[in-house]
Amino acid sequence: MTLRDTADQIIRASLRAVQPDAAVARALQSFSCSGRVVLIAIGKAAWAMANAAWAALGTRISSGAVITKYGHSRGPIGPLRIFEAGHPVPDEAGLRAAQAALELTRGLREEDCVLFLISGGGSALFENVTGQLLACGADIVEINTIRKRLSAVKGGRFALHCRPASVFSVVLSDIIGDPLDMIASGPAAPDSSTCAEALAIAQKYGLRLSDGALACLRTETPKTLPNTVSRVTGSVRALCDAAEQAAQALGYRCIRLTDCLNCEAREAGRFLAAVARTHASPSEPLAFLAGGETVVHLTGSGHGGRNQELALAAAEGLTGLTEAAVFSFGSDGTDGPTD
Repeated sequence: MTLRDTADQIIRASLRAVQPDAAVARALQSFSCSGRVVLIAIGKAAWAMANAAWAALGTRISSGAVITKYGHSRGPIGPLRIFEAGHPVPDEAGLRAAQAALELTRGLREEDCVLFLISGGGSALFENVTGQLLACGADIVEINTIRKRLSAVKGGRFALHCRPASVFSVVLSDIIGDPLDMIASGPAAPDSSTCAEALAIAQKYGLRLSDGALACLRTETPKTLPNTVSRVTGSVRALCDAAEQAAQALGYRCIRLTDCLNCEAREAGRFLAAVARTHASPSEPLAFLAGGETVVHLTGSGHGGRNQELALAAAEGLTGLTEAAVFSFGSDGTDGPTD
């Protein structure tokens, strides 16, 4: 195989290992409810997670909504309403979908349950937010610290809305360290961030916010949510584990550089190319692995996402090398606002 063939094989094997179907089925083994079950799924893996939940629970699910990125739905699922909306730049479709989710979970009883399925992209899809945050170079934790305060559903407010019903969350994590209050901006998790931190982030990046938005940043979020239970079923670390196993099966000796990478995508690309150059023409096949959450700092009007920027930055450093390859991918199969 060529190096490109090898890379593609590792990517496919890694993605198969972290698909949400089995993860959701495992998490639901501890789920029980004596009343109505309302399913709400948000994020780029929302359809797959909801489909797995329907396969496991069937008609025990009385109603619900699936909110995912354009092109990520693959057809109807039982009685669930399917919504597609903009990501990473939110749009009015996302706002309407969030309003529908709030309506579906209004007036629930104490014996009822909300089965809440959360995956990457949930924050942008579950209501709207200014595009300034996506262009300023802020990391995902900083972005979500702001987003959760400009929302009626984030920062634990969705769980408050569902009371007195209980909320059982199944979470596919896309953030380093799996902080429940930051994944999708924590709609069903107590918020560990503070108003002071949110205001400091706004000042750090010079965000242009209205008086109403600033007032929202000064409004504190819930710090306790006794009606919630959460199960984290996926993470960057799990994806790195799968990639390592796939590479080892192809005869590579693996070196995991990190599974908590947090830097500019272009800097990560340059670094990985430098690693490849240092270890060019090894006596044995080597595979260097890095997982995490890179960011892109927009300075023009270009298109793409973090994976394309990382790859382009790495390409310069690979010039002249014939026995090295760098590949970058995300577990959702898309990159930023492109295909």
